[in-house]
Amino acid sequence: MASPLIAPSILSADFAKLGEEIAAVAHPGPTRADWVHVDVMDAHFVPNLTLGLPVVQSLLKSTDVPIDCHLMIDDPDRWAIGYAEAGAYNVTVHVEAAADPVMLAKNLRAAGAKAGLSVKPGTPLEPHLETLKHYDTLLVMSVEPGFGGQSFIADVLEKVRTARRLADTGHLKLIVEIDGGINSDTIEQAAEAGVDCFVAGSAVYGAEDPGRAVAALREQAARVRVS
Repeated sequence: MASPLIAPSILSADFAKLGEEIAAVAHPGPTRADWVHVDVMDAHFVPNLTLGLPVVQSLLKSTDVPIDCHLMIDDPDRWAIGYAEAGAYNVTVHVEAAADPVMLAKNLRAAGAKAGLSVKPGTPLEPHLETLKHYDTLLVMSVEPGFGGQSFIADVLEKVRTARRLADTGHLKLIVEIDGGINSDTIEQAAEAGVDCFVAGSAVYGAEDPGRAVAALREQAARVRVS
């Protein structure tokens, strides 16, 4: 299994200096983030409003760290392609919001991005297993989407285990990502369940040195996965 991926979430960063905040986790070496996670919220699909495509386009110009866009929006079939065309590495949409998730995955890939599918904590995985065959990433939400700083919901790890088992047996070919409440107290549970990529917000941007926090989380997850 490849090295754990750490994706700091700028939802917990200082929005007045996003370029500097991303730069803090972009230095070469073990303190460098694997992805930068950008939460796009529209105040419709979730009850919060964050940022949109113009900000993402600016961020893409300011860093070479792959941008991982998580679209918590209505009508992603219409809007998601723009993020792929802008140069986002991975564009994740919610299965609860997509009208035609299979076609959307094909369109995202055609536009140059990896395609990600996210499920809320209360959304079962099994009805969407055939759909997931068209995706590169499964993002399991371990909090209710919409706000940062929430507590980790451990029950979602059963979905992670299912996806990990299907990926290991070749039935799915995807990265298993988790988002919500990931920190030094919860990352080991997630790693043991089979997560590949860990989205961490306040655990990184609430630390005195965000880069060192990235390295520490990666090391902690790696120790569990090889034990």
